[in-house]
Amino acid sequence: MNIGVIPNQQISIMVDQGQIVISQELQKDQIQPASLDLRLGTIAYRVRASFLAGNSSTVADRLTSFEMHQIDLTKGAVLEKGCVYLVPLMESLNLAENTSGIANAKSSTGRLDLLTRTITDNGTEFDRIVAGYSGPLYAEICPRSFSVLVRPGMRLNQIRFRIGNAVLSDQALISLHNQTPLVSEIPIIQDGLGFSVDLNPSEGGLVGYRAKPHTGVIDLARVGAYTPSDFWEKIYTNEKQIILDPEAFYILVSQEAVTIPPGYAAEMAPYLAMVGEFRVHYAGFFDPGFGYALAGGQGSRGVLEVRCHEAPFVLEHGQVVGRLVYEKMLELPSQLYGQESQSNYQGQGLKLSKHFNQD
Repeated sequence: MNIGVIPNQQISIMVDQGQIVISQELQKDQIQPASLDLRLGTIAYRVRASFLAGNSSTVADRLTSFEMHQIDLTKGAVLEKGCVYLVPLMESLNLAENTSGIANAKSSTGRLDLLTRTITDNGTEFDRIVAGYSGPLYAEICPRSFSVLVRPGMRLNQIRFRIGNAVLSDQALISLHNQTPLVSEIPIIQDGLGFSVDLNPSEGGLVGYRAKPHTGVIDLARVGAYTPSDFWEKIYTNEKQIILDPEAFYILVSQEAVTIPPGYAAEMAPYLAMVGEFRVHYAGFFDPGFGYALAGGQGSRGVLEVRCHEAPFVLEHGQVVGRLVYEKMLELPSQLYGQESQSNYQGQGLKLSKHFNQD
């Protein structure tokens, strides 16, 4: 049996076959090289707490216990910071027995500290869709730093489909790096490809951004509309280190420039518990071609979404903060990241989400 991550052209076939069931026609750019963007439906449920359905219940069954009130999204509605919402998605699934799925927040979602996870009927884990799953999909949304205005059809998360387990071993990853350099630095390979934080200041000392605690609402439909200084504090250092404040949210950048060759996809592990009192990234997807199509194949640096936990923590330049797990594609995708499809983040450095202009 062939194993691997299902590419865009086969995702289109899954739609035609009814493995992916849609309530409204797919948008032109909704299918990415190795994933499908998921769209919000027309209703949001304000719930008392985050929950999973459990292996013997549907989400609708559990919702009767946790629902506080319903919100009509058709004319736009604000999801408030610190609250938890459940939104039925426009896509549902009727997967083949050998096909499973994994979901993640999209890049722009993570960079707004907008915790978005996918849950299913009979589900016991967030963002994991078991092989052969048949049923609806829901997005659980918890704005952490900013209140946001959302509408039906907006895409906060995405799903990747797999047949079998095609994760590369460390030895296979070393071999791949020898063929096509995966990072601009000497690779750190242990349970994936390690990456570190860049706190070597650029001209002026800027190394990152910290979310301000009291801000206005961000309309997710508005691109380049907001002034960064209204929502973010710039972080400077001349010491190649910063102190993370408890429960604060930061945008930083990796020291390494990363390349994802066309026949592979990668996932950023959410955090390493042993490296400190913080979480790095909302387990983001890296599509085939990320950093690959640039001049000379020099790669793109990864943006880090960092949230500190209970205690202040000193983060230092070059500290390893996470890892990329590479997987083999089932076959080469017919489009690559940032090539035929538009991307706000190909060739990126330190960069806020697409909603902000450059001040």
